[in-house]
Amino acid sequence: MALDAKLLSILVCPADHGPLIEAGAVLYNPRLRRAYRIEDGIPVLLIDEAREVDDEEHARLTAGH
Repeated sequence: MALDAKLLSILVCPADHGPLIEAGAVLYNPRLRRAYRIEDGIPVLLIDEAREVDDEEHARLTAGH
């Protein structure tokens, strides 16, 4: 389920306050390589809940963006 475009345009990473990429079931910050999960259509934008992303997943999440 994709997030509403208006909502996505105002959401930012809580760590660096930069824009996020919607990539499937996560919102992704390619600058810090952190992925925030989307649970039942609600982004979980808690720094402690973010997960680190390796090189392979980074390439997959940023493909087409």
